[in-house]
Amino acid sequence: MEPAGLKENFALDLQRSYPVAPEKVWRAWTEPEAIKRWFGPGPGDKVSLAELDVRVGGRYRILFGGAEGKDNEVIGVYREVVPNRRLVFTWTWPRSTPERESLVTLVFRAAGGGTELDFRHERHFNEAVRDGHKRGWSGSLDKLATVLETL
Repeated sequence: MEPAGLKENFALDLQRSYPVAPEKVWRAWTEPEAIKRWFGPGPGDKVSLAELDVRVGGRYRILFGGAEGKDNEVIGVYREVVPNRRLVFTWTWPRSTPERESLVTLVFRAAGGGTELDFRHERHFNEAVRDGHKRGWSGSLDKLATVLETL
């Protein structure tokens, strides 16, 4: 599904370095109990549900943040799954903009005893949507850094 009105590929690229092996960073993205510990941009953004079927064609659903009954919901389908190296999945907000589907690509690289993570979220509807996701993902990736040592 192409986002309605897409004329440009409004992409977000972020890089992070983590002082743990790629296997730990991979687990943080692919195990429901691990993702519950860091997903969501704000400190109070708790994950109430994480369903992950991490295989090509498998689906995920995550509910996070907000007051009870007002959680954010994101869903998608895994397009590529290469353990500890590459994870690609679609990204949709089914409650607010179900017609828009973007794409997230994660590349995990061992580097200097840790992991370099290349993060790309593309096919945003417009620049404002991309910038909103930049704020959200930056907060989430910062939270991820704080929990990796305990995974």
